[in-house]
Amino acid sequence: MQAQILAPAAVLVLWSLIMLIWTAVTRFPALSKIGTNIKNAAPGGRGQNLDGVLPDSVQWKSHNYMHLMEQPTIFYPTVVILALMGTSASDVAFAWGYVALRIIHSVWQATVNKLPVRFTLFIASTVCLIVLAIHAFQMTALHTGGM
Repeated sequence: MQAQILAPAAVLVLWSLIMLIWTAVTRFPALSKIGTNIKNAAPGGRGQNLDGVLPDSVQWKSHNYMHLMEQPTIFYPTVVILALMGTSASDVAFAWGYVALRIIHSVWQATVNKLPVRFTLFIASTVCLIVLAIHAFQMTALHTGGM
């Protein structure tokens, strides 16, 4: 197994947890400011229920955290496949590119959140993921070696 391809995935896991903490650190004081706390929250409440209740800039962190629970779920198995099947230097570079772009996307969405830049960052990271996914497919579907 080639572990160097797994390092970007580990960094993205850590970044996702940082975004979770950032969400909590900004959301709990905002909830307190409007007189809401966990004890008096409605049963079954979800973070998206706070859209329009809390300031948009507070919710942006939560929105980004949810984004980190979506597309990266394709990234993680892709890098595991590549780690098992064999990686190239370009695979590692594209994995780091994906992670760097996702982190930049997170910071942008959580702070400035202007859509044209955010969309460009998303597309650029998606291109990195597509390249990785195609290579993972080639490595598995075209694999002729035995075990």
